[in-house]
Amino acid sequence: MSAIRDITTALLKFRDERDWKQFHNSKDLALAISIEASELVELFLWKGNEDVEKEQLKDELADILSYCLLLAEKHDIDILDIIKEKIEKNALKYPVSKAKGNSKKYNELQ
Repeated sequence: MSAIRDITTALLKFRDERDWKQFHNSKDLALAISIEASELVELFLWKGNEDVEKEQLKDELADILSYCLLLAEKHDIDILDIIKEKIEKNALKYPVSKAKGNSKKYNELQ
């Protein structure tokens, strides 16, 4: 069993012990991801680029990733597969010859 499957199983056990599955519909999980991402961004507000408290960063990342895993599990989506697929799509949109060292969006690359 993969580490992702193991941690997803632990999340489901935590959720189910508290009878929270009833609240974990797709919409609310997506909203939770967005809200937690906003809390992550807030850690950097009015600070330098890398000036962040590591423990707070870890907590917010854990929240975001947990909700992502729960949403993926709900829809029977394999996280590793979709990340690999997205890397392949992005490789086509951002060829090294055009994108290396460049932060432009794919439709702005020359």
